[in-house]
Amino acid sequence: QVQLVESGGGLVQAGGSLRLSCGASGRTFSRYDMGWFRQAPGKERESVAAINWSGGSTYYADYADSVKGRFTVSRDNTKNTVFLQMNSLKPEDTAVYYCAVNSAQRRPYSLPNVYDSWGQGTQVTVSS
Repeated sequence: QVQLVESGGGLVQAGGSLRLSCGASGRTFSRYDMGWFRQAPGKERESVAAINWSGGSTYYADYADSVKGRFTVSRDNTKNTVFLQMNSLKPEDTAVYYCAVNSAQRRPYSLPNVYDSWGQGTQVTVSS
């Protein structure tokens, strides 16, 4: 099973930026699609973004207060790492952010059940 460790979270003012990283163990990372989710207090875990195994295809959640246009997902398979660049942060982005492995390349990316390994999460807090 792939072990995931997120980092890069913290406290930032509204309008600021953070770059989250998710490091993965194992030699098969480059075969896996990866996803980012977040969970705010009292709310369900929701999809943020995903990227396919090669990095050639990305997905961004399409809902109210969408991250599309503000967040960018990328990966470096030589370093077994996936990134989430977050710009123009809003207080509504405050949550614990998780990365996850979709080893079987299942769809849809927005569904937590298609992911089979999760990191421990990193806290992102955006102050107004």
